[in-house]
Amino acid sequence: MQTAKAHFLKKDLIPLLKSIPGDTGPRWGKMSVQQMVEHFTDAVRIAAGSMENAPILTPAENIPRMQAFIASDKPLRENTRNPMLPDEPASVRRASKTEALNDLQAALDAFFEAFYEKENTTTRNPLFGDLNFDLNIQLLYKHAVHHLRQFSLLVEEKA
Repeated sequence: MQTAKAHFLKKDLIPLLKSIPGDTGPRWGKMSVQQMVEHFTDAVRIAAGSMENAPILTPAENIPRMQAFIASDKPLRENTRNPMLPDEPASVRRASKTEALNDLQAALDAFFEAFYEKENTTTRNPLFGDLNFDLNIQLLYKHAVHHLRQFSLLVEEKA
């Protein structure tokens, strides 16, 4: 079980994101802080099961390799391209960074609730296939660290 990484997502991530000034520019990529928070919120919602009926876009023969990457300590590279997203970041949906962070907190709460006392639950990720709790935690942690590095909050990968 990914207890340290789950704790990080539950207790440490939101305070770190709150500490980023809203006008901070990224070290790479095009997203603003708020766009990144909203983007990460979408990833948490996917991990909680919001895309259960979505097709898996990755060819079946590549899923084991993709899941092995998630399980590894290898970080996401700078400027990693998500084929589900347009080249330009989506406009912000919330009125403020604070509202976006509140929405992220609600999504994180829903994610942990989705797996509470349901050890065998899996959720559909359109790129990585069906993931259990540990793989979802690993992916969310890796994704969070990637964006914290993007906005200079972390220098080293800890995935």
